[in-house]
Amino acid sequence: MTFVDWIGFIGVFQILLAYFLNAIEKIPNKSLVFILLNLVGAAMACTASVLLKYWPFIVLEGIWTLVSLYSLIKYKKA
Repeated sequence: MTFVDWIGFIGVFQILLAYFLNAIEKIPNKSLVFILLNLVGAAMACTASVLLKYWPFIVLEGIWTLVSLYSLIKYKKA
């Protein structure tokens, strides 16, 4: 695996970890841990997609990153 593969793999793992922990009710979807796992994971997956020049996932992960950033800002204001 290349360095870019590792960036993407770790990013996707973080997103899936957030989903799994939420699904088994270990963390709520409005918790800081959930938001940060999604934000960092999506940003890493987006970075890997940019480096690979794979546009479908650049769009997907870019939007996921922005939505997670919005959630973080909303969380900080509350």
